[in-house]
Amino acid sequence: MLTVRQRMLALLTLCLALLAAPALPAQASGAPSAPPAGPPSAASGAASGPASGPASGPASGLAPAPASGQPSGPAGARNPVVFVHGYNADPGVWGSLRADLRADGYADSELFSFGYDTHQSVNEVLSARLAASVDEVRRQTGAARVDLVAHSFGSLVTRWYVKFGGGGPYVDRWVSLAGPNRGTSTAWACALWDQACRDMTPGSYVVKNLNSGDETPGAVRYATFWSNCDEVVNPDDSVPLTGAVNTPVGCLKHNDLLGDDATSAGVRAFLRS
Repeated sequence: MLTVRQRMLALLTLCLALLAAPALPAQASGAPSAPPAGPPSAASGAASGPASGPASGPASGLAPAPASGQPSGPAGARNPVVFVHGYNADPGVWGSLRADLRADGYADSELFSFGYDTHQSVNEVLSARLAASVDEVRRQTGAARVDLVAHSFGSLVTRWYVKFGGGGPYVDRWVSLAGPNRGTSTAWACALWDQACRDMTPGSYVVKNLNSGDETPGAVRYATFWSNCDEVVNPDDSVPLTGAVNTPVGCLKHNDLLGDDATSAGVRAFLRS
């Protein structure tokens, strides 16, 4: 529940956002049944069943990369990559980075997208659904571990899975593009009615627990990419994490990191490391 002060702050932020511009664009940041292990869940959001197979639509479950002419087959020495989109987005935002990875030699059978309802709770619903999808990727590919690449809100979902949802042993590399890892003030504009927005606010239950103790736990290798002109993640330095490889990408808008050539090159180099 929001306190009286938080409700007043949310209303004020909403009024300012309506006078200026939408705080969270349609393709800004951005999913199995039991709640993840770790801190007790805050009472928020309604849980529903897991996504356990290939998706029939872009907004839920697990979907392999579309056919591209590249050969499909068993994964080689590389880990399969699972892309996790952000708030109010869908797996389509990964088209450019997927194409770059295919050009680097990845097969379609090594690239997966996790699609989900971005208006639900990170800790009560989405992290557990992501866990089921990662398990399915590992079953399909025979891989022991996966690499996770997340944009914006997806960074919180994937971090909770790694830190509290039992994902640590199954994730090799974790990449965050413009993730509100310490919260973002723009999320107050929708926090009154949207659980995911509440999860993204500075000081939220999710943000506090993710950043308590070790921000980059376990043997997972972590990397973040952040812009000093991000209009969605405020402050800009909400993205970098202690213990991660933190890369500034210059002055890019929030969604532009998804198609930026230099950012793509940095992500791909990290995945090869």
